[in-house]
Amino acid sequence: MNKLFSILLIALMLFHLWRPLGWPGLRRRGDFWRLAIVGMVVFGLDVLLRPH
Repeated sequence: MNKLFSILLIALMLFHLWRPLGWPGLRRRGDFWRLAIVGMVVFGLDVLLRPH
């Protein structure tokens, strides 16, 4: 699941650089870094919530 999410996140970031999504907070090409922060938070939550 993590690999699929990683690929989708990178594809979404590349698409946003090519054509901005227009979502609130993601209206300019330079805002693609916000997608990276959301991805890091989701991965962090996955690591914390995964049973060991």
